Amino acid sequence: MTQIGYHASHEQFAPSALLSYVKRAEAAGFDSAKSSDHFHPWATSQGQSGFAWSWLGAAMQATRFSYGMISAPGYRYHPAILAQAAATIGEMFPDRLWLALGSGEAINEAITGETWPDKPERNTRLLECVEITRALFAGETVTHRGRVTVIEAKLYSRPKKPVPLFGAAVTPKTARFVAGWADGLLTTGGDIESLKEVLDAFRSNGGAGKPVHVQHALSWAENEEQAVSQALEQWGPVSAGGDLNWNVARPEDFDVIGKLATEDSVRKSVAVSADLGQHRQWLADLAALDVTSIQLHNVGRNQEEFIDVFGEKVLPKLR
Repeated sequence: MTQIGYHASHEQFAPSALLSYVKRAEAAGFDSAKSSDHFHPWATSQGQSGFAWSWLGAAMQATRFSYGMISAPGYRYHPAILAQAAATIGEMFPDRLWLALGSGEAINEAITGETWPDKPERNTRLLECVEITRALFAGETVTHRGRVTVIEAKLYSRPKKPVPLFGAAVTPKTARFVAGWADGLLTTGGDIESLKEVLDAFRSNGGAGKPVHVQHALSWAENEEQAVSQALEQWGPVSAGGDLNWNVARPEDFDVIGKLATEDSVRKSVAVSADLGQHRQWLADLAALDVTSIQLHNVGRNQEEFIDVFGEKVLPKLR
């Protein structure tokens, strides 16, 4: 059975609020949670960006379900430091964390002042970081000189089982790239036919039988007007798609992009509806693709209401 999780959006809510939300989500019947790992919000209208790894320890102590995290090694995080963070969480909370590694977004990673590379270069650096991380998880002493440098590094505090390393991909091309090395796939919902192409690319290039987690952006409110309004206000800046989301470096620039968003454009990346039956159908369609979990990201500010209503009226009927 596909699990239904709650996405904790650090770009939108203070860490203290997110802590209360994951506790509420677990009590409401959600199966798991997933966290974003941002330095900046996408846009100033979102207004938050807590340090996800500090928050994760508190969240996992306060709840009992499993968590996913997505991070980008090689820029803001040296891969040895990211490996240490994941290993520490994994040692404290065995079998409750999976870590997705991606090639990064300039909004978070360009703060180091390095030249922001193109996608092929980012993928090459990512693969180096994956190999370093796996070696450290295995207890090896690692020396590596390449796009990143590691000298005589060894993790002494590690879980008995290494934290699973997933690949993050939103296109078929990237899904093919991660399929060979990743323990699983993290991708996004959106258009169902596009998602099928991503899943097929992953499963037919080494990912067959591996778990798949889907982050599903939605906007639910008590009426359609509110659902559309909160989607535009909170997720309009991210709805442009393409390479903009990976290459734009300032929240203020996403603010400008958000002014161009329309209801039609935001509906292409966010499942917008006040109809709970429609949301159940969208989730059933995703579950039919044989995915391991669907992490629900309600993009509006109405998190408590969303958690309670979906816990009572949506999740039980999916099961």
